[in-house]
Amino acid sequence: MTKQETALLAVEALKKEYPGAVCSLTYQDPLQLMIATRLAAQCTDARVNQVTPALFARFPTLEAFNEGTVEEIEDLIRSCGLYKTKARDIKAACQMLAEEFGGVIPDTVEELVKLPGIGRKTANLVVGDIYHKPAVVTDTHCIRISNRLGLTATKDPAKVEKDLRAVLPPEESNDFCHRLVMHGRAVCTARRAGCEACCMSGFCPTAQASAVKK
Repeated sequence: MTKQETALLAVEALKKEYPGAVCSLTYQDPLQLMIATRLAAQCTDARVNQVTPALFARFPTLEAFNEGTVEEIEDLIRSCGLYKTKARDIKAACQMLAEEFGGVIPDTVEELVKLPGIGRKTANLVVGDIYHKPAVVTDTHCIRISNRLGLTATKDPAKVEKDLRAVLPPEESNDFCHRLVMHGRAVCTARRAGCEACCMSGFCPTAQASAVKK
């Protein structure tokens, strides 16, 4: 079976298992999604969702972030971890958005990654969820499950993104990545693959190898 055939089977299996594919971060506009995703680095989405209501209440607009201080942002995001770096990046990104992008969140990965603290993972999420363009968000769940499925053989996010773009139908890539997150939390976890309860066990190399060992 080719990687593309495996990818198409995975798309359909996950679509049936998780018909509602949505981002688990809570946001109301592009800026909030960008900031929430930056906060989620080395932090759970659940924790970020506990922090952002107060953050976005204090800073409801780009202008509010630019008028505020890094220290104020730090105080509100402290429990997210790496809060000093994240606060500095958020402040700098907001300033750059105002000064160089007319206050508008860019709609391409190439432009988004010019912003301080914004990597390809965050950029892809914004491009996919806000602008509905084909995107591949290579978070930890995506990387782990893609390796177990044999769709890639690397843990490098950029290389995983390239490998998945080569085999996924562009119109399915956004939802596929969201579903991988859901599946990675529920079944195919970091601690164990959970093949016995997996909707992809019929074609997943990891599941088949596990079955042979038994």
